[in-house]
Amino acid sequence: MSQVGIIIAREFNERVRKKSFILTTILVPVLMVTLMAVPTLLMLYAGGDTKEIAVIDKSGLILPALESNEEVVFLPSEEELDQARLNTERFGVLWIGEDVLANHGNIRLYTNSSSSMMLEESIEHQIEKILEEEKLKSYHIENLPEIMEAVKTNITLQSFRNDKEEGEGGHSQSAGASFAIGYILSFVLYMFLIIYGQMVMQAVIEEKSSRVLDVLVTSARPFQLMLGKILGVALMAVVQVAIWGVLIFGIGSVGSSMLMPEILDAEQITQLEQMQAGTLDTSTVDPEVLSDIQLFATFTDFGYLATIFVYLLLFLVGGYLLYSALFAAVGASVDNMTDAGQLTTPIMLPIILALMMMFVVMKDPNSSLAFWFSIIPLTSPIVMMARIPAGIPAWEPVLSLVVLYLTIVLFVWMAAKIYRVGILMHGKKPTLKELWKWVRQN
Repeated sequence: MSQVGIIIAREFNERVRKKSFILTTILVPVLMVTLMAVPTLLMLYAGGDTKEIAVIDKSGLILPALESNEEVVFLPSEEELDQARLNTERFGVLWIGEDVLANHGNIRLYTNSSSSMMLEESIEHQIEKILEEEKLKSYHIENLPEIMEAVKTNITLQSFRNDKEEGEGGHSQSAGASFAIGYILSFVLYMFLIIYGQMVMQAVIEEKSSRVLDVLVTSARPFQLMLGKILGVALMAVVQVAIWGVLIFGIGSVGSSMLMPEILDAEQITQLEQMQAGTLDTSTVDPEVLSDIQLFATFTDFGYLATIFVYLLLFLVGGYLLYSALFAAVGASVDNMTDAGQLTTPIMLPIILALMMMFVVMKDPNSSLAFWFSIIPLTSPIVMMARIPAGIPAWEPVLSLVVLYLTIVLFVWMAAKIYRVGILMHGKKPTLKELWKWVRQN
């Protein structure tokens, strides 16, 4: 085995055998799936106690039309407000002024405990609807409720690409799902570049401080030491992400199959299967249900998700190799983590800028600014992963990968120059100007 291979094997074996690696490899995908599933489960099964609210309606318009539900029960009250507020057995009192039709602010809710935003919005929505109907009655239009119901319209916009057949991929992608996938993947890359890059830097600093590198450099060239350390950690990262991908897909597919019957009925599940096959006539589907079907279709399209996962691996490895070379060079240049702070700031800035650019991408994934930041190597891993789920042309991520991996060669060469000089220097923190001199040395 070559010297680089020996170093790679050492770095890989040392890290994958740690308990922290095993725990994070297992727990992170479980945690991610749980964070996505728990809000849905809570909305389906978690309900608060039914709240009784006494209603004092001085206008006589609102109370007859208020509708109780599982969360709140409205009780008519003839009491005066001060007396009704003394009753602590009820959740509260809703007081409505006599001139509420003209003065919309003359409505008050008095509660005996903390209220919730959803409860207040529900009450507001009901009262707004009642007042609107009362105002419409003043126009004396015959059959007004039937007319209003007839003109009520809900639509769900379906988006298709002109460069793809409508049935290609089986269905139109959910913009909301694409946004969520892009956001999550970009944030994953952001965390990986920082965590694994600094992991390399810290390992180099520890070995340099303990003079281990002074011994290792006698049996291997500095470039081999740096390359072996970077590739060893990279191999560990790839293995970890691959395991995460399998676990997330596995847990996600089981979870979606369990949640689907709770959210969609039998007819809607059939429509979902038809959408996945590209045979669904969406004009026959209730628009309010169509968005849910599109969402499930996107998250269960494993061909689409597998393509994104492959891109994730390619950009993760490329971004890691690019930044870990820089972090390794910094680690070789200093004797402790405190001294590394100043030198890592220029490295961190492009990563932070890329994360900020991600929100610009979410607004318009095809803007010129989004395109160029997804091509520039220092920002492309994060920005491009935010764009890919939106369905950009295939040549753009390919071009971005080519530029990224060509730049890696240049950065590794520059980092090796710094590494070669830095690992043998002790007791002096170099400036950025001095690092540039090391790069220019033959």
